[in-house]
Amino acid sequence: MQEREIERIATLIYQAPLGEYIGRDGAAILAAHAGSEQRLQDQDFLYHQGDLTNSFYIVTEGRLALVREKTENRREVTIHVLEKGDLVGELSFIDQTPHHLSVRALGNAAVLCFKAGDIQPLITQHPQLVYNFMRAVVKRVHAVVATMGEQEMELQEYIQTGGRGRV
Repeated sequence: MQEREIERIATLIYQAPLGEYIGRDGAAILAAHAGSEQRLQDQDFLYHQGDLTNSFYIVTEGRLALVREKTENRREVTIHVLEKGDLVGELSFIDQTPHHLSVRALGNAAVLCFKAGDIQPLITQHPQLVYNFMRAVVKRVHAVVATMGEQEMELQEYIQTGGRGRV
């Protein structure tokens, strides 16, 4: 990758929520280890539920939907929409398990791909960067769990009051 492209990617990483944890220097290191930018057309899938990949991604353009795909018995459901700067597939990358949801482009989009073989050397070469990356992922998981807990409590209150408890 050319130096100008690495600088562009480093800026994108630094401006993303991840940048808060890894800083400018960490963003530059991670940018130098980025694999490639992958372009997606509207409705293209980045990966499907059940796929096992050895990569994680950062959205660089457009929007992606985390979806539960359509089956014979149910319609497709969008669970969450990812925007520029969001991490994608990082949990399955870390724990090496198949993806729980599919990811599909909403309009034209692009992602930056980080492959395990390019990232693993950072564990010994830049352990603080890897630690800070993990902190960012854990914070995101905590935020999702907290939001789900709040929504569950609201739903229980709604059910218990027959819909009258909702503000």
